[in-house]
Amino acid sequence: MSDFVHLHNHSDFSLLDGAASIESLVAKAKDLGMPALALTDHGNMFGALKFYLECRRQDIKPIIGSEFYIAPESRFTKTGSEGGARYYHIVLLARDVEGYQNLLQLSTRSYLEGFYYKPRIDDELLQQYNRGLIALSGCMGGQIPRLILDGQLDTAREKALYYNELFGKNNFYLEIQNQGIPEQKTILSGLSGLSKQTGIPLVASNDIHYTNKEDAYAQDILICIGTGKKVSEGKRLKFAFPEFYFKSREEMALAIPEFPEALKTTRAIAEMCNLDIPLPGPLLPHYEVPQGYTLESYSSELAHRGLKERYPSPSQ
Repeated sequence: MSDFVHLHNHSDFSLLDGAASIESLVAKAKDLGMPALALTDHGNMFGALKFYLECRRQDIKPIIGSEFYIAPESRFTKTGSEGGARYYHIVLLARDVEGYQNLLQLSTRSYLEGFYYKPRIDDELLQQYNRGLIALSGCMGGQIPRLILDGQLDTAREKALYYNELFGKNNFYLEIQNQGIPEQKTILSGLSGLSKQTGIPLVASNDIHYTNKEDAYAQDILICIGTGKKVSEGKRLKFAFPEFYFKSREEMALAIPEFPEALKTTRAIAEMCNLDIPLPGPLLPHYEVPQGYTLESYSSELAHRGLKERYPSPSQ
């Protein structure tokens, strides 16, 4: 059984960004002998229950998470920061039921309170809802990698230590990736140095957006639809390297040969995540309806009655 587990993955519930079905992701994990798999869709948890059930069906441990958008300042500030960033990325995984409930809280508030181009949370919310969670520093869109690219190594270190204290020891990790993007060399070097300075462990991921390498073109089409661009346009958002697919353990080792422990750390994190979602979910109490009605007909009657009270016809 593989000692590597994919912890940063997007399904087609990452709307117009992910091109992998939940069924294909779980089947791929099964084929490659991986004991667990995470789902971390962009800014939502729409596929969480479907993913949980599919993993259970295929005897794969489900790890429920999300790649949240985090505001550079307050979630209530609806402008870009001084540097122009509207949000950064951070990956959060549920260790247990409490963590799952906190993910739900964060996701809900990101839409109701923090929405600005994307549903956003902030550090204030993370201070309230961090229990039961494991955090990864994110892809190139994460704040710490962005600070490293900007040469702000001291600020990156301060932010890493802040999250390490906030989530607690063994609950925050510096996420490393290598899909052949030139800037990733600088990020890898910076994160490696941060890990040595702070003792915060490295963890490897591949930021999966499609199941197989040949699916890269389909994902590119989705991005064009989502951004209103044509494939033929030169200046547009695109994944220039077709490496964001479900790689085997051996392929991951080739991508990040200098950090074998970062591969094994994924399995250790997976073993810490033990979420059992109570099913079938909330059970509603039995409601006694007036004689002559069924639950459905009485619900319809109340709806129509309320509609007439709110919007009476002109003749009334």
